[in-house]
Formats: sequence, C-alpha cells, structure tokens
Amino acid sequence: MMTATLEQRLTELEVRVSFIDDTMAVLSDTVAVHDRNLFALRNAIEALRIDLQSVRGSLGSAAQDEPPPPHY
Repeated sequence: MMTATLEQRLTELEVRVSFIDDTMAVLSDTVAVHDRNLFALRNAIEALRIDLQSVRGSLGSAAQDEPPPPHY
C-alpha cells in the first residue's frame, strides 16, 4: 500500500513538472514576442525623434528665440 501511494505521489509530481515546463515555454515565447515588439517601438520612436528634429530644423529658429512683437 505504501508503494502505491509513493508511486501516485511521484506521478503527481511528474504531471506538475510537465505543466510547469509547458508554462515556462509559453512564458518564454511571450517574452520573446514582447521583446521584439519593444525593439520595434524603440526604433519607431527613434525615427519619429529624427523626423521631429528635421522638421524643427526646417522651420528655422524656435519661437522662444524670436523677438517679441513691436506692440509689447
């Protein structure tokens, strides 16, 4: 009787480890997808930053650098 109980416990542990392995694989895949998305978002933000700098450069001086209108 003791052997059957030990065998059942061992089987239960094997099943749990199997589920844990599967969960770890799914989480690892999810982290990889999120990492790729984060990389793409960082690249997009950098491209937007470069575009914004070029637009600012093409507009000339900033509004803060301009003298106030004559009526001030």
